[in-house]
Amino acid sequence: MENTPNLAGTKSSMFRNLRNGLRKTRKNLKLPSILKKSSNKVGVEDLKEIEMQLLSCDVGVAATNDILENLLSRQSTNHIDSVEKLRPVLREDLIKILTPVQLPMDISSAETFVILMVGTNGSGKTTTVGKLAKYFISKNLKVMLAAGDTFRAAATEQLCEWGERNSVPVISQHQGADSASVIYDALASARARGIDVLIADTAGRLHNQDHLMEELKKIIRVIKKLDDRAPHEIMLVLDAGIGQNGLLQAKEFNNVVGVTGLTITKLDGTAKGGLIFALAKSVGLPVRFLGLGESSDDLHPFLATEFVDAFLELEST
Repeated sequence: MENTPNLAGTKSSMFRNLRNGLRKTRKNLKLPSILKKSSNKVGVEDLKEIEMQLLSCDVGVAATNDILENLLSRQSTNHIDSVEKLRPVLREDLIKILTPVQLPMDISSAETFVILMVGTNGSGKTTTVGKLAKYFISKNLKVMLAAGDTFRAAATEQLCEWGERNSVPVISQHQGADSASVIYDALASARARGIDVLIADTAGRLHNQDHLMEELKKIIRVIKKLDDRAPHEIMLVLDAGIGQNGLLQAKEFNNVVGVTGLTITKLDGTAKGGLIFALAKSVGLPVRFLGLGESSDDLHPFLATEFVDAFLELEST
C-alpha cells in the first residue's frame, strides 16, 4: 500500500486553484493594497489596518493578536521599517500558524484504512466522500464507500452516483437502516476484498443533538469489533462559510468522538477563508484537505505555504 500521498505534483495546480478559490476572501481582504502601497514607510496605523482586515476574514482574535503583537514588536525596533520588510514577515507569521496542522494522512497504518466522515447538514460531506474516492483512486488505491447516512434517501443516491462515476463499490441498505450496521457490513466486505481505503459517510448532525452524537459513538464502537484501531481517521467536514462557528463545531465534535482531521469545504464561495487560521490556532486539528469548487478535481491536500501565498495574493515559491 502506498505511504503518505506524494504532494509534489499537486503544488502548481493547487496554487492556481487556491488563487481562484480564495478570490472572495481576497476581495474582502485589503492586505494586497497595503503590501503594495507606494509609500515605503510602515506605520502603526498600517498595522492596525492589517489587524482589522484579518479579523474581517475570520482569521480569529487569537491568531490575529499573535500576528499583530509580532508585527508591532518588530515595527517598534525598526525591524519593519518598509513595505518590503513587512511582506515577508507577515507571510512568515501566517505560515508559522498553519504549518503545525499540515499533516497528511498516513494510510499505510492499516490494511483497510477506515475514514469516518462526520459533520453537520450542508457541510458538503457526501460530496467530499466522492471527491476523496477519486483522490485515492488517483494514488492507485482500491476504494470502497459506505452509505452510512440512512436518514436522507438522497444521500445514498448521491453516494451511489459517485461510486458509479469512480467505478468503486458502494455498500448501502434501505432508508432508515442502522448506520452502524451498514458501516460494519462495509468494513467486513472491504477486508474480504482487499480494499485499501473504506470511506464511510454518516448523517449530518449538529454538535448539540445528543442522540445523534451518541449514534456516532455507537458506530465507532461497532467498527472496533472488526478492527480495534478503526476508524483510523475521523474526518470532520466544515463549511468555510460558517466562519467562527466552525471553531465551536470542531471543538464539540472533537470532544465527543475525537476528530483526527479536518476538511474545509466551499472556500470558493465565501469571504471567510481566514477561518483556517483560527482553527489552526485555537483547535490545532490536522487539516487534511481543502474543497475549492464543485468539480471532482477541486479537492486538494492542504499545503500551508501555498495557502498563505494565495491568501496574500503572492507568487508561491
